[in-house]
Amino acid sequence: MWLGGWSGDVGSAADAVLDRAAGRSRVVFAVYNVPARDCGQYSAGGLSAVAYRAWIDRLAVGIAGRPALVILEPDALVLTDCLSPQGVTERYDLLRHAIQALSAGDSTKVYIDAGHAGWKSAAEVAARLQQAGVAGAAGFALNTSNFGTTTSQVQYGRDVSARIGGKPFVVDTSRNGNGSAPGGAWCNPAGRALGEQPTLQTGLMGVDAFLWIKRPGESDGTCNGGPPAGQWWADYALGLSRAAYPAP
Repeated sequence: MWLGGWSGDVGSAADAVLDRAAGRSRVVFAVYNVPARDCGQYSAGGLSAVAYRAWIDRLAVGIAGRPALVILEPDALVLTDCLSPQGVTERYDLLRHAIQALSAGDSTKVYIDAGHAGWKSAAEVAARLQQAGVAGAAGFALNTSNFGTTTSQVQYGRDVSARIGGKPFVVDTSRNGNGSAPGGAWCNPAGRALGEQPTLQTGLMGVDAFLWIKRPGESDGTCNGGPPAGQWWADYALGLSRAAYPAP
């Protein structure tokens, strides 16, 4: 469940889905409402800094320490080119606040989104994770809404992890079954496939989970014939499925 400005009262929204899932499944929340989100691109939006802190606090009350995985602010850690120096400082402050607020219960695990293997160097991402307060988080997340192979993300993630005290990580496998598109195209590229199914038992040291963070079939934006970002696109979902599980 992605949480943002469309979620209404975010605390109530989180509380409701956790109640429905109790005893049956583990909830994954992608928290996506940071100021200057997506640097004004297809998924532009977000709150002011003051409003964001209050929004996070309401979310923490709604989660109330129950079993959940929180993917904190996809792209926010590595996509800062559009921010002023003051804006960068503010972003790190907000990420640290979110980690502290949302990690208050032992059952809630927060993973800071850290981009993917084809974006920033492991050394750069490790430094940013430390500045964002990864010490207080469960770990970090890789490949959210992206297409890099699981093998490449695990190799990269272990490099990052070794630089930050061995913190574990999760990998988004929702659309990486065929790896990245030619030229690294990221906005609704053709020919992609579903990857490994979600599991908390990866069998890989340091990898806490494979998750479908980006729900297959949700558009990246109005590109390659897609609807606005986040909207359901049945044809794309079917394409991902057919590429992963071709008919005999």
